[in-house]
Amino acid sequence: MNTLNQLLNDEAGFIVSAELVLVSTIVVLGLIVGLSELALNINNELEDVGTAFNCIQQTYKVNGFEGHQGWTDGSRFYDSADFCSGEYDVN
Repeated sequence: MNTLNQLLNDEAGFIVSAELVLVSTIVVLGLIVGLSELALNINNELEDVGTAFNCIQQTYKVNGFEGHQGWTDGSRFYDSADFCSGEYDVN
């Protein structure tokens, strides 16, 4: 019974544990804010990469050749605009 009363009345580590809870709460809140900002910036960069791929010029043209006794026809390709191909279309 004496040991149980000593354990109930022992307050030696109370201040240390309260400080630990406060510090760990601040750290966890800081990590949540930091990770949400990181996710937002990664999404913005991936949107920029997608927009850059969409803006690649895909048209080409090869002129025909003509020589003394022969010729070749040229080749060409024109790319039309894709659906939602503008910048900031992906959210």
